[in-house]
Amino acid sequence: MKKNKYLLLASSLGVFVLLAVAAVQENFLKDWRKIQATAKTEEGPVAVQLRQVINRGLNLSDRCTSCHVSMGPGEQNAAGPGVLTAHKPVVHDPAEYGCTVCHGGQGHATEKDDAHGDVHFWPEPMIPVRLSYAGCGTCHIALNAPGRDGFRRARGAYERLDCAACHSMDGRGGLLRPDGGGMEGGDLSRTGISGYDREWYGKHLRQSQQAARGPWKTSFAPITQADLELLATFLDTRVGAPKLVEAKSVFLSSGCLGCHKTGAIGGDDGPELSLAGLKDPALMDFTHVPGKESVENWFTEHFRSPSGTVTGSLMPALHVPPEEMELLNFYLFSLRRRDVPVSFAPKDRVRALQFGEREFATDGATIYGAFCSGCHGADGKGFRSPGMPAFPSISNPDLLELVSDEFLIETIRKGRPGRRMPGWDRDGGLRQPEILAVVGYLRQMSGVQARPQPAPTQALPGASAAGSRIYASACAGCHGPKGEGAAGPSLNNKVFLSIATNAFLMETIGRGRRGTTMEGFRTPSPARQALSDNEIASVVSFIRSWEGSKP
Repeated sequence: MKKNKYLLLASSLGVFVLLAVAAVQENFLKDWRKIQATAKTEEGPVAVQLRQVINRGLNLSDRCTSCHVSMGPGEQNAAGPGVLTAHKPVVHDPAEYGCTVCHGGQGHATEKDDAHGDVHFWPEPMIPVRLSYAGCGTCHIALNAPGRDGFRRARGAYERLDCAACHSMDGRGGLLRPDGGGMEGGDLSRTGISGYDREWYGKHLRQSQQAARGPWKTSFAPITQADLELLATFLDTRVGAPKLVEAKSVFLSSGCLGCHKTGAIGGDDGPELSLAGLKDPALMDFTHVPGKESVENWFTEHFRSPSGTVTGSLMPALHVPPEEMELLNFYLFSLRRRDVPVSFAPKDRVRALQFGEREFATDGATIYGAFCSGCHGADGKGFRSPGMPAFPSISNPDLLELVSDEFLIETIRKGRPGRRMPGWDRDGGLRQPEILAVVGYLRQMSGVQARPQPAPTQALPGASAAGSRIYASACAGCHGPKGEGAAGPSLNNKVFLSIATNAFLMETIGRGRRGTTMEGFRTPSPARQALSDNEIASVVSFIRSWEGSKP
């Protein structure tokens, strides 16, 4: 009996000690208490207490301000260690919106690792600090973004024309200069959301012409129409998030939308990316990912070696410089489109979701870069990725001389059934003016216009049986015995056969396709004799025999 009493006493004392230790840790040793104890304002030390920001409209409550005191309501003047640094000026007051809606992490936690989401069980870790502006993608879309080259030209025009002499943007520019140049003009950081005076140039020009001296004379000069269009592109995409549109421009030049959807627009060959920035690291396979098991490292390795990261992936590896890899990571982290109440939805999001405005610029170069370059290459010359069928060249002069614009339009509209080339005339695809813009860009990029071709005929001289024998010996090795495609593209394809004229087929077989393994059969080689026009016609007759059979 005494032993049981002693055991009960010892266990009670043990529990008491544990409770006392827990109470001391909770009330005196927590990191947030130590941080708050060092914080001071002009009125003196701040009260040491648990702090939180509550936003019922966003269904959000964050305790991040328990450590980041100067980001809380009414305490922006608190000073102390680096963690007490006030937030950079942004249009959304963190004292109202909290932190996790933009930065990710676990809002209810008060321990550093827990709050930042660096724990196995938390599905949404904090965005890496250097990519923090990616959080703007939670609500913002950044409409009409151009491709990489278009963005660089637009940004270059803003810098070349010295707009920063008078205007600030993202914390730079808009200051008086020692030589008297420049002035403190309006901030242009958010013109893509707030809008701006579309008649600004005429007013600026009149002001410059009327001024006798000062910055209007030294810092402003007439601007060409081409530069005005570039400036409009740049201003229309400013959403107050440095690097966001630049990152999006790199994404739009990498061909990703050819296989992936974002915002319900794009291809179906790969997984949708609209919520790629919210990937749960606990559900990701890091077996072949070197370094830290983080979403960022997984993204980077997947870009470099898709099939090595995801078994069976059909995505070609991206060969881009490190700075563009970083921007692609940035953009993927920005794809975290959450439903927010209408009262919190920014204008660019409303314009996209309610009025159908495009997230990408609709010039041919941007659309080609976003939807086509992933398979056909930035220069349209196609490429071969290990373990995959070759992606064909679509800028080849021998092709573009022979095909009409209607051929290209129908190919884009209907795709190639049974192949990876989808038809883009569908929901989530391209609109007719956008398809026309791509065709125009192909012509511009190659510098090749279509040659007049004879009208298609219903039949050609030459027996299909003779054509079958010639096809088996000369064509099947590349195009497959039944035209299903192998090293060369599929010919037994209902869309291709419906839009390819006999003249196109005859000339392609006879002339070949320079820069590819397709040689012209009117010219003999050491391995074979030349084909006559009648023999080529018989091959075309055999190819035509597939119409109405297999796709």
